[in-house]
Amino acid sequence: MIENRTGTGHTRAKVILTGEHAVVYGEPAIALPLASLPMRATARHEPGPLAIESVLYSGPLADAPEELFAPRAAIEATLDHLGLPHRDLTLSTESSIPAARGLGSSAATAGALALALADLAGRTLTAQEHFDLVQVGERVAHGSPSGLDARTTASTVPVWFQGGAMRPLDLRLNAHLVVADTGVHGRTRVAVADVRSFRERHPARGAQLITELGQITRATVEDLRLDRPVLLGERLTRAHQALSELGVSSPELDRLQRTALDAGALGAKLTGGGQGGCLLALAADADSAGSIAAALRRSGAPRTWLHRLHRIDARQPSPTQVPLA
Repeated sequence: MIENRTGTGHTRAKVILTGEHAVVYGEPAIALPLASLPMRATARHEPGPLAIESVLYSGPLADAPEELFAPRAAIEATLDHLGLPHRDLTLSTESSIPAARGLGSSAATAGALALALADLAGRTLTAQEHFDLVQVGERVAHGSPSGLDARTTASTVPVWFQGGAMRPLDLRLNAHLVVADTGVHGRTRVAVADVRSFRERHPARGAQLITELGQITRATVEDLRLDRPVLLGERLTRAHQALSELGVSSPELDRLQRTALDAGALGAKLTGGGQGGCLLALAADADSAGSIAAALRRSGAPRTWLHRLHRIDARQPSPTQVPLA
C-alpha cells in the first residue's frame, strides 16, 4: 500500500423493475443498476484508528452507530481479505442514494468501500470476491440477503434473478425512468409477511397473482430486448395492481402511481419491498420524464431522479470497478 495514494471505488443504486415478492416463491425478478445515482468511496492512509467519514457519522469506525454496522462489517472483512491492518486508514463515502427506500444503499456502500480499499492496496477484486465481501455487510443489514442487491449495484447491465441464480440481460430500450421517493421508509419484512398471509387466506388467488407477476417478468425480457416501451409500461402498471392486491403497496405509492399515469407515464409501479420506498414511472422521452417528475413532486414526492435507458450489450465485460456513464 502506497501511503500517499487515495483508493477509490464506485458502485450505483439499483431498482427492481419487475418480480419483487414473486421472487420469494420461485418466480424471476429483473433489477436495473442506476448510474444516475452513484456511490463513491475513497480510502486514504492516515495515522490513527480506523476511521470513516459519512453523512451519518464521522469518527473512529469502532464507535460508529448501528446504522453503520453493515458497512463496518464489510470494511473489516475486506481488510482481512487484503491482509491490511485495522488502523491508519480513513474511509469516506459520497452518495445521494437514500437509505431504506429499496434502492440498494447498503450494498452500494459496502461495495464501493471494498473497491476503494482494494484500489488503495493495488489489488483488483474478482466479481466473486467483491460479491462475497458485500454479502458480509448485507447479512448484517438484512439477515438472509438474496444477493440481488450485491450483484446489481456492482453491475452495469440489467440482472435476471431466479432461485439464487443470476445472469445479465441485454437492454435495447430507448426510454426514461423516473424514480420518485415517497418519503416513507419501506417495510420489506412486514410486506413479505403480509403477502404470505394473503396467500394463506386466499390460496388460489394468491397463487394466481404470483404466477402473473412471474409472467410479467418473463415478458419484460423481450420488451427490454426489442425496444417495446409501450408494452413494458402496460406490464409495469399491471404489476403494481397485482402487488397492491397482495398488500404490498401503500396510500403514498398508490397516489404517486395515479399521478404518474395522469402526467403521461407509459406505466408506473412500486419498486422493492413496498409499503413505502420508491415508485418507478416509465417515460417515452426526456421531456415527458421531466413533466412526470414535476407532477410527482407536486403530489408529495420529496425527491425524484431521472435515469435514461439505452442500449447495453450484456455480453460486454462488466467488471466490478467501472467508470460511471
